[in-house]
Amino acid sequence: QSEMLINQLKEITGIQDQQILYRALNGDIGQAVGLLTAQTAGLPKDELQTAIELSLQESHNAQEEEREFHALEVSAEENAARIKRKRCEAQSDLCSPADWIRQDDWPVGIRNVGNTCWFSAVIQSLFHLPVFRRLVLNYHLSERVLEKCKSHSDKRNIAFMQELRCLFALMVGSTRRFVDPSAAVELLRDAFRTSEAQQDVSEFSHKLLDWLEDAFQLAAKGNAEDKQHNPMVQLFYGTFVTERRHEKTLCNIEQFGQYPLQVNGFNNLDECLEGAMVEKEIESLHSDNGVTSGRERWFKKLPPVLTFELSRFEFNTQLGRPEKIHKKLEFPQIIYMDYLHKNLERTHERRGEVKKLKEQLAVLQQKLEYKNYGSGPTKYPLADMLQFVLEFATTKPTRTPIYKPFTQCRHPIDCPPHPAPHSITEEELHFVKTCLQRWRTEVENDINLKASIDRLSQTLEGMYSDTSLCQVPYRLHAVLVHEGQASAGHYWAYIYDHANQRWMKYNDVSITESSWDELERDSFGGMTNASAYCLMYIDDRLPHLITEDTDDETGQVLHGMDLLPAVLRRYVQEDNRWFQQELSEWEEQFCQTGADGQLEASRDVPEAEQRDEEQRQEAPSRQRQTENEVSEVEIPNVGRIMVRADADGYNEEMMLTPAMQGVILAIAKARQTFDKEGPEAGLIKQAFHEEYSRLYELSQEEATPQEDARLQHALVYFFQNKAPKRVIERTLLEQFTDRNLSFDEAISIMREARAKLRLIKPEDMDMDEYLQQWHDDYRLFRTVFVYLLTGLEHYQHGMREALNYLTHAYETNGSLLKNGDKRGVDKSLIAVYRRKCLTQALNESASRLFCSGEDGKVEEGVSVMDEVVIPCLHLMSRDSSLSQEDRDAMESIRSHWCCCLGQDMDSLQVKLGELLPRVLDGSTETVVLKDPPKVHMNQAHDLCSRLAAVMESIHNTSVVIVK
Repeated sequence: QSEMLINQLKEITGIQDQQILYRALNGDIGQAVGLLTAQTAGLPKDELQTAIELSLQESHNAQEEEREFHALEVSAEENAARIKRKRCEAQSDLCSPADWIRQDDWPVGIRNVGNTCWFSAVIQSLFHLPVFRRLVLNYHLSERVLEKCKSHSDKRNIAFMQELRCLFALMVGSTRRFVDPSAAVELLRDAFRTSEAQQDVSEFSHKLLDWLEDAFQLAAKGNAEDKQHNPMVQLFYGTFVTERRHEKTLCNIEQFGQYPLQVNGFNNLDECLEGAMVEKEIESLHSDNGVTSGRERWFKKLPPVLTFELSRFEFNTQLGRPEKIHKKLEFPQIIYMDYLHKNLERTHERRGEVKKLKEQLAVLQQKLEYKNYGSGPTKYPLADMLQFVLEFATTKPTRTPIYKPFTQCRHPIDCPPHPAPHSITEEELHFVKTCLQRWRTEVENDINLKASIDRLSQTLEGMYSDTSLCQVPYRLHAVLVHEGQASAGHYWAYIYDHANQRWMKYNDVSITESSWDELERDSFGGMTNASAYCLMYIDDRLPHLITEDTDDETGQVLHGMDLLPAVLRRYVQEDNRWFQQELSEWEEQFCQTGADGQLEASRDVPEAEQRDEEQRQEAPSRQRQTENEVSEVEIPNVGRIMVRADADGYNEEMMLTPAMQGVILAIAKARQTFDKEGPEAGLIKQAFHEEYSRLYELSQEEATPQEDARLQHALVYFFQNKAPKRVIERTLLEQFTDRNLSFDEAISIMREARAKLRLIKPEDMDMDEYLQQWHDDYRLFRTVFVYLLTGLEHYQHGMREALNYLTHAYETNGSLLKNGDKRGVDKSLIAVYRRKCLTQALNESASRLFCSGEDGKVEEGVSVMDEVVIPCLHLMSRDSSLSQEDRDAMESIRSHWCCCLGQDMDSLQVKLGELLPRVLDGSTETVVLKDPPKVHMNQAHDLCSRLAAVMESIHNTSVVIVK
């Protein structure tokens, strides 16, 4: 029957290729028979032939699709098996199934499979460009073209395109939170020198575009050498004209893909472009007429997607190694690319104007330097200095009235606001005034430099926003960021979500919503080791670049699986089925493990309840201390005194503090005045001034942290921080009102002090300032010291707790130091031990645990990083006053974890891919610092002695035990 049908089809269609006819019959014999029946019924021969050819083409396409799907189905099985194998090898990574499931339509991350953060950054920036995503997903090669591809490069490019299509398809419709790019990455590794070295983003981008261009050229119709219709060339490549001037002008047209721009010497992207367009003119050495030569570039054709490479690496010939350029460089969200050849005259005019303005600005800035006067590093405006001298010379001296504390609550209001000469004659004053006024007028009349500089700067900025040269807008689509040094670092990308008009941060498997402020902070450079080094702009006049796919019939925007061709849709569905099966297996295993754990825990409950009950029954009854009991107490430097030990009165520990001992000693010295003139005189004339003078002198002495008098006396802290006199006097007065002074020799002075305290009315004293600005700060200072001390005690044997205390100490101390150097503890003391905890103990310990590969140890290592190391790193990265030693320590830690990517630890790559972004970048995360355990606020003398002991212990071999 087949032979008969084939012979009849040959006669009808004129097709003599028997293999094609056999394939048609094998596709649908019934259809062929139907066509023959139609022909015998009188259907015109040309229509019948067209119908048969269409049928043959449909059959051929169906067979190709079936073969393609079979290959994709195998790929899906391999992909699922690969991910499942890696997860089984690192089962401790699985906290819960929710950690691996994609939430709604949130973008899909890309797993770091070892030094591949560069791959993720570039691929995400291209995937989220809808025009590019469409081209990749709909890429197709006919079987005829595939049969002709014999070269290694063609086969490699086709294989890479196939893997890229699969990757893009999963990023569209996968139910996974992130996908594995191993298959595509493996193909790329052979193109680079080694598989271990971290690749440059620009190097990879060039290679990627080359491969994509070649792959699409295979699918292009017409001349294989003609690339004008290649979609990659149309999308990413432009041309520029190079004009060389030397006696005559020579022109040359060149093609470019990613345009390189220098960073050094420029402040913003506009200046970079100007520098790239015009090379400095050089005087000719071979011409007697002094003819200058130079070169200018003009964009002739701009690509729809315009990519700038920012050259942030240079080779240090002295050190023999590459170094990263951390200089700040600003770039806008919209840049106008009107440097086209047709704007040559207008652009030339603008360049001339900019050159003149910059020369004028340089002259004014030199004059401004003249106005800033002084021989040392610190200079001051000369006109202001002359005015201050004039004010000093004309100020008349005034006698200062005596201020009596407590009897006079307000300050005298006639105190001179400025110092004055002790003596000056009218003749001297007239001469000085005449000279100073004349000199100041001469300086001021030179020129209003600051206003002129501001005007010139604004004019220069306006030169780059000339409306006549703002007709070709390009919008920023993606920023590729590098953090680290030239030898090691981490990449991520900020990509603009055009549909929702927001910035997103793509950091391997972590994807978060971001903002322009965060992008600026991470990308401009100059502050940290993070900076942009690849910018992708798109033509803002071409909406099809960012327009999402729509349904041909309804016009509605397509989402998810609807975006995929049928064969890729089936591939993703198959991968999702494998993923669901894997989750089910995981849940079964997890539930079984959890049930066993709960059974063990339930056995311990009765024993715990029984112990609690026994403790409640054994609680002893407490007897109250009698109110009138009298005790004899030995006070250092004072002697034995008799005190009442009533329930809410005497506190022996408080009486032994240096502050109270000083008050008691001052009262003892005032005994003679007290006996002669009474308690008021004893307090005001003798005891108060005695303690005031002693503490003031103590505040002027230099002391080590082990002998810090601020810890012993709040007033020393206030004196050193120049607290207002009313704050100091009230604080000292309150010390004389302490209830512990209720013994015979002191009780009358205590009562007198309380009476004086009541005389200070609310309107005479700003209590908010007194309590919040000064006493709260002092309590905070004591807290910082306790955190430091406890951290140092733990430092000897418990680094994890030590770092937590030291981090709290440093952060709290930093808030104090903002108001003065004496407000807090020396931050270098805290920083040095915090640094040692980080680098010499915890980070190394966590790394060893993590790299061991044992489930329990890996979890413990991650726990150490998450609870103390990473929060500490994030806080340090946000500290603008961080020391260079701390910056070097941070770089050392980050480089250490980056190096782990290149090690043979496949089973831990997923966990490392999640951990590494948190180690390297915390700009968007809220720092959650573990609260330190409650500590007993020991008395001041105890704190100092404990610090002395622990410092001796750290520098010797003995160990101080933490109680």
